[in-house]
Amino acid sequence: MLASAAVALLGLTGAGWAQDQSIIVQSTTSTANSGLYDYLLPIFTDESGITVNVVAVGTGQAIKNAENCDGDVLLVHAKPSEEQFIADGFGTERTDLMYNDFVIVGPEADPAGIGGMTDVEGALAKIAEAAAPFASRGDDSGTHQKEVALWEASGVDPMAASGEWYRETGSGMGATLNAGIGMGAYVLTDRATWISFENKQDYAVQVEGDDDLFNQYGVIPVSADKCPSVKSDAAQAFADWLISEAGQEAIAGYKVDDQQLFFPNAPDQ
Repeated sequence: MLASAAVALLGLTGAGWAQDQSIIVQSTTSTANSGLYDYLLPIFTDESGITVNVVAVGTGQAIKNAENCDGDVLLVHAKPSEEQFIADGFGTERTDLMYNDFVIVGPEADPAGIGGMTDVEGALAKIAEAAAPFASRGDDSGTHQKEVALWEASGVDPMAASGEWYRETGSGMGATLNAGIGMGAYVLTDRATWISFENKQDYAVQVEGDDDLFNQYGVIPVSADKCPSVKSDAAQAFADWLISEAGQEAIAGYKVDDQQLFFPNAPDQ
């Protein structure tokens, strides 16, 4: 559905929509830290007249906030948790929106010798074998959930070394990258945040290219059945725009240092 059509179907043009209409998006941090919203939201607001306010937290917290009816739309990247959100009746429909990938970054010294590897589970096993520092978000974010799954697939229980070589920050992606760099630790990060991150120092991407590092984002309007206060029409208009041709083109057009950060993959409308 084209952006103008998505709005027109609801009878909502920029001129006709109440000027004070706004929605809250409970969001993963990577979409905010990367600057994507700063690029996308003015385009949508100009088209619809709807103001979008973003609460950027880890995916786990974003889902909890939405379940507490503290948002109108959920935009996160942990598909099993998103599907549970739908199954529990909190969302109307989940739609694939866009993707990128995760990478492991580390210092130039590369104490675990993982540089250039494309086998992420093998790389994690080498990090554990070398007892090389690894900084984890430890916050139930989408990135942390992915990391936990990768450790499990590698056959390593990093929590056995919690506080030793495995260090949990309980923080967002940017703060964890800063902490990891400060302690010379490896870090799993989404590529968009890494590209936008300014304090790289001597760090570089050490592991990439494994299919298991795929990072899918989804968008879900919050259900009025569970949350009667949700602004359903405006929330649906935003979700429809994101997955429309215009929204998908806008996502693809966002770049940092000439690098595309997110790759749209919503189903054809």
